[in-house]
Amino acid sequence: MERPSLYVVATPIGNLADITLRALDVLKRVDVIAAEDTRLASRLLKHHDITTRLMAVHEHNERGAAQKIVQLLAQGKSVALISDAGTPAISDPGALAVAAVREAGYPAVPVPGANAALCALSAAGLAAPHFLFYGFLPAQAAARKRELAALKALPYLLVFYEAPHRVVASIADIAAVLGDMRKITIARELTKLFETIHTCSLGEAAEWFAQDANQVKGEFVLLVDGAPAGEAADDGVVRRVLAALMRELPLKQAVKLAADITEARKNDVYELALRMKKNPD
Repeated sequence: MERPSLYVVATPIGNLADITLRALDVLKRVDVIAAEDTRLASRLLKHHDITTRLMAVHEHNERGAAQKIVQLLAQGKSVALISDAGTPAISDPGALAVAAVREAGYPAVPVPGANAALCALSAAGLAAPHFLFYGFLPAQAAARKRELAALKALPYLLVFYEAPHRVVASIADIAAVLGDMRKITIARELTKLFETIHTCSLGEAAEWFAQDANQVKGEFVLLVDGAPAGEAADDGVVRRVLAALMRELPLKQAVKLAADITEARKNDVYELALRMKKNPD
């Protein structure tokens, strides 16, 4: 640590032993650890006998905290950035702090380690050559369905994070938009005592949750099959038919006729029409 730097340090997603020797060395040697939640960070540090000073960097103070980090670096100090679990700035705070540090001319040094999405992918047994990491879907159902409609035709495995209080509703919306037949792998509590990795069709997921109330507890990674071959082309047909009808008819009438002509789901066609009206290009 000859030069003041921000070390972006991955920490365990559950099992406290899942931390690299390099990460432990960095956390011990830096002057300050910038943590998303200092209380959670204290547990990790105490477990590994680390006494480095903590400061808070979370979604509500990140811009101001980023400037404090830059000031520390200007004083010749080094800082480690950690999130509550896993790799910072991946569906977690941190990106603004890293950008501010780089813009100020200081190094942002990655210290790799645990990541929930890759952990789930490695143990799911899915042979998909490509995947799209989306992260958290919108909390509101209408916005969530709009986002899912935009992802529907993609041929890539879709990777989502989800919180326990929304997971059942989110999977129901995924099934409604993408169809009941696609496969989903539900990975919960990864690396923890009640780790579960379950694969079923989207249409079967609700029943699986209903069988055991404990299955809705914990943090989730959802791996959903991409569009089957030919589905993207079908969506292109729907779009072309809908565009032609919307030029001549009111939106609701155009949607009804497009759904009748293409045999697509009326709700899907309606969501597509709204997007097309908002963004004609």
